[in-house]
Amino acid sequence: MDKDINILAIETSCDETSAAVVKNGREVLSNIIYTQIETHKLFGGVVPEIAGRQHIMKIDGVVSRAMEESGLSFDDIDAVAVTYGPGLVGALLVGLSHAKALAYALNKPLVPVHHIEGHIAANYIEHKDLKPPFVCMVVSGGHTHLVNIESYSSFKILGRTRDDAAGEAYDKVARVIGLTYPGGPQIDKLSEEGDPFAIKFPRVTLEDGSYDFSFSGLKSAVLNYVNKAKMKNEPINEADIAASFQQAVIEVLTEKSIKACKEYDSKVFALAGGVSANKHLRAAMQAACDENGIRFCVPRPVLCTDNAAMIGCAGYYEFMGGNTADMSLNAYPGLKLGERI
Repeated sequence: MDKDINILAIETSCDETSAAVVKNGREVLSNIIYTQIETHKLFGGVVPEIAGRQHIMKIDGVVSRAMEESGLSFDDIDAVAVTYGPGLVGALLVGLSHAKALAYALNKPLVPVHHIEGHIAANYIEHKDLKPPFVCMVVSGGHTHLVNIESYSSFKILGRTRDDAAGEAYDKVARVIGLTYPGGPQIDKLSEEGDPFAIKFPRVTLEDGSYDFSFSGLKSAVLNYVNKAKMKNEPINEADIAASFQQAVIEVLTEKSIKACKEYDSKVFALAGGVSANKHLRAAMQAACDENGIRFCVPRPVLCTDNAAMIGCAGYYEFMGGNTADMSLNAYPGLKLGERI
């Protein structure tokens, strides 16, 4: 490569306002993240209207800080990448509108990026030598996907959730046992005090050969367990519930991931998405991969949650592949992985 390619990236798909500058797809020059967790904690979850308003208030300052921290000027930017789906439509539109305005004013190409592809790409930042093909598990509040990464722009979905995503189940179970939002980190922490085999919650594997997931039944099993205990005035050990619930989730995710690696002859397995920051899940996946001679890759926690650096990385490969958009680009809250609009 004769010239460095610098991508200014913007991410506003949910409740993080983020901007980053990424050089040549793998070197992060800046990655500014403003989180709204404390605001939404009051309501027990993300309120879309509030999220959109917070993005409007913060986006300009976040982008300015990202540029300042990168040490570059707008003249050094080669393209503006932005998440255009999936996500909350109001939140997406804030980042998309800002990115379109910058691209238009600076006369720079506009690069549309799929949010889930961004999560996958976070592994390229963390592991500089990583390249396709490999198998990846994307597990977050809204998504649970098992994917065969065929190339930087080609993805074969092997399995996905049929109801609740794993992260969504975490949040709902956390609420049942009295934990605050976001539930995932709270359950991960509380489970350290509990016995993961104290309560036998169901492991839903579905029909033979399926890589799909279902966590609705597990969530209901936890709710029923708690309700029955309360009706009988029996003591409830929240730590045991958290640990047993988490163990049930981890066993299913791990088993199907290793099975996919074997079937597709992949010697590399990657974990991505917000739930991939979970310490117990990371440890279980590492142990399973070690046992089966598979290289395990996962980003550092700050790159697991929503951030613009991962969008800049994915945007680099989209840009190099010639995928740019005009000013008619819209937000697509239900955009599927691998779909191009």
